[in-house]
Parts: sequence; C-alpha cells; structure tokens
Amino acid sequence: MTDLRPIDADNHYYETLDAFTRHLDRQFAHRGVQVVQTGKRVQMLMGGRVNRFIPNPTFDPIIVPGCLDPLFRGQIPDGVDPRSLMKVEPLPEEYRDRDRRADLVKRQGLDAVLLFPTLGCGVEEALRDDIEATMASLHAFNRWLEEDWGFDYRGRIVGVPMLSLADPAAAVTEIDSLLERGGRMVHVRPAPVPAEHGTSRSLGDKRYDPVWARLAEAGIPVAFHLGDSGYEGYVAAPWGGSARFEAYGSVSVLSRVLVADRAIQDTMASLIVDGVFTRHPTLRVASIENGSDWVKLLVKVLRKQANQTPWAFAEDPLDTIREHVWVTPYYEEDLRALADLIGVDRVLFGSDWPHGEGLAQPTDFTKELDLFDEAEIRKIMRDNCLDLLGSPRA
Repeated sequence: MTDLRPIDADNHYYETLDAFTRHLDRQFAHRGVQVVQTGKRVQMLMGGRVNRFIPNPTFDPIIVPGCLDPLFRGQIPDGVDPRSLMKVEPLPEEYRDRDRRADLVKRQGLDAVLLFPTLGCGVEEALRDDIEATMASLHAFNRWLEEDWGFDYRGRIVGVPMLSLADPAAAVTEIDSLLERGGRMVHVRPAPVPAEHGTSRSLGDKRYDPVWARLAEAGIPVAFHLGDSGYEGYVAAPWGGSARFEAYGSVSVLSRVLVADRAIQDTMASLIVDGVFTRHPTLRVASIENGSDWVKLLVKVLRKQANQTPWAFAEDPLDTIREHVWVTPYYEEDLRALADLIGVDRVLFGSDWPHGEGLAQPTDFTKELDLFDEAEIRKIMRDNCLDLLGSPRA
C-alpha cells in the first residue's frame, strides 16, 4: 500500500454550524440557512422551514465510521435488528480540524482525499424556490470551505466547493473566483436545475452552456455527489410517501424503492441526450457516492433510444460515458462488471469515510479488487482520480 499511495475520491467532513452563515451576505440572513437553538436542541432553518436533512446538525455525537457495513453488504445475522448496528461516539477533532485530518490521511495509508459536504448536500433543494439565496448561500459556503479546509491543503486534502447552475451568470462568476483561489473541482447537485417561477430545467438546457463551457475550458471536473435531489417530491409523494428527504429517522420504505438511483441516472441521461458532451467535448464528470448499478440500466435505455432516434445522438451513448464519466461504485457491488462495461480507467476508489455506511478503514477497498490485476488496482486506487483531476501521474 505504501507504493500504491491511494487517493480516496469520496471522503467527508462534518460542517460547523456557521458553515453557511459565517460569510453570508447580511441581506440573505433570513432567506438562507439559519441556526436556531432551543435549550440544548439545535435545528437548521432553510428557506424559513425546519430542515431535517441532518437531524442533528451539531454532529455530536456522530455515527462510527463503517458501523453499518454488514447492513449494506446484506450480511446481517438472523435475528439481529438492523437498527442495532448504529453506533455513535463523541465527535473526533479530525472531522473538523484540517491539520489533524491531513495527518490522519497519511496514517490511513492514503496520499490524498477529495472532501465533500455532509449537511451541505441538502441545502440547494431546501432553497430551490429562492435562486438568489441559493447562489449567495453556496458562495458563502465555499468561502467557509476554503477557510476551514482549503481547496488543496498540504497536498492531501482537496476540498470540493459547491456550484449551482440556477443563475448561470452568477455560476460563471463563482467558477472564475474559485479558479483564482485554487479550486480543482466543483460539486453540482444531481438534479434538475431550479428555474424561475418554481419550474426547473434539464442540466443539458443550452442556457447553462456558459457554465459547462467555462468548466471545460478551465479543465475543472464536475462531481455529482449523492444528496437531496428533490426526488421525494417528484416520485415518492404521489405514491403516499414523504415529500421531503431525511437522511435518518422514519423513512418510507416505498419511497426508498421508488427513488433509488433515479437522480443520478436521470442526471447523466440529461447530459448525454441534451448534448452537453457534444458541445463541450473536454468536459469531465464523476458520479460520487451514487453506486454503480444504475450504469448498466442507463446504457441499455440510452442505446435502445439511440437505435430508435439515431439523429438525437452524436455517437453510441456507451462511448460517450466511457469518454466523459468516472464512477465511484459502492464497495459491495460488482466492480468487475462495472469495469468491463465502462472501462477500468473510469472506475474510482471511494470509501465514504467517515460515514457509517462507508468503510471503517478506507484502504480496505482493495479487498474488493481480487478480480483485478496489479496495474488495474493502481488505476482504480490512484491513477484514475489523477486523470479526472487533470493531474500528471506520479
């Protein structure tokens, strides 16, 4: 592992309570994220409503990394209540302190990590009806991220800022600012883009071309990370489920089944069908923490459609995916089948550490790669992430 020097493409921090408020323009103080404390209880108001995307935004106590591993592998012993697997502990300092975290990254046998939000993955959906507040809140968050974590700290931590396309001009301005400050990647929500009067549009709508063009020109990849894509309202609510996403707590089982992988599958479909990669051929995107089972189904559906309406596709959709899309599979999935479908060069190692559903030790991911040879393992664990970032291999 010392020679391998893995790069974890799916790592996380736990935000401080002021992550969205520390640098927020005062005119949005009551329209963006607000922190409300009643006695010992802390809640987040987003768009004027209590938000339950993360029930305890203090993150203290916090779930133990990897404690839900048996749940996601389907290896729960008979008679064991899945809920009993949940273990919590006091919030460790390395979840919020970048120097401690950078030291830990080295001790874990990693060369570097891409750091993504936890609480932040639920903010854009909560503010979707207020585009100005959305743009201001994400701008404030990115300043917090730079201040607390950095966009490339000590060569070990790559903080990934968030970007909304809801206001294309403001998004381009944000990209230019991030580039000046050393940003290396952006995180875009896998969801339709909020638009005027409560509507939404495809990510492939040509009104967003200035954003894709700027990212492609700058060589900045886009990460679509799992979060609140609003699909509970689109899909589950009509079937009697909850219209709001909740990471924990009482969640409709039917809602989970109906929503499943729809957001990332639809996101990638919108980019391909609406011609984003055709108009911006150097654009690179990655699916982070969405698993990979959806890829095979998407390829099947797109190829069938391409056969029926060939004029709508510039090339075989699978070739488009193989050229432009990187994927972090869940460790319990068929990794060999994914590599055979999209090419081993597009498979990324991601541990989801320190979340409970991830791996207790990030480098344990190599235990799932017994069907790969040494050169392929190096690609998955390191080189493919460097290619995504546009960095030279070393």
